[in-house]
Amino acid sequence: MAVSLNNRDVGLDAVDRRLITLLCANARAPVAELARAVGMSSPSVADRLRRLEESGVIRGYTVDIDPEALGYALQAIVRVRPMPGQLRHVEALLKEIPEFIECDKVTGEDCFVARVVLRSITHLDQILDRVTEYAETNTAIIKDATLRRRLPPLA
Repeated sequence: MAVSLNNRDVGLDAVDRRLITLLCANARAPVAELARAVGMSSPSVADRLRRLEESGVIRGYTVDIDPEALGYALQAIVRVRPMPGQLRHVEALLKEIPEFIECDKVTGEDCFVARVVLRSITHLDQILDRVTEYAETNTAIIKDATLRRRLPPLA
């Protein structure tokens, strides 16, 4: 099966899909372990991984951090609507505030939808005070992660 990526076709077979799935479960898995899991030699798996990296399918390797273990007891989704003429300033501000851990520019009434980690509700107020000078916000506290970030369909 070929996947179009930036106007390039990247063929993903069952082995590529399995390698991607294994790496998403453990980005630190050694090539030898991956090779055993897919029944191939280590050099062959290393070549496949290099091809997946070069084609842009694999953009990097990462670690999954638990914000609660770092003292962030709460998370929230914040919808942000900049005031007229403040779009670029608000975008820069969201990038500057480290508690904003994800942010998407979206269509619709709001310009940004962001995820923020918080130590407390008071902490939320302190963060939003920096933003509300330049934008309207609408906040929802996250009660539970019903669906954590996952792979898109690979088939």
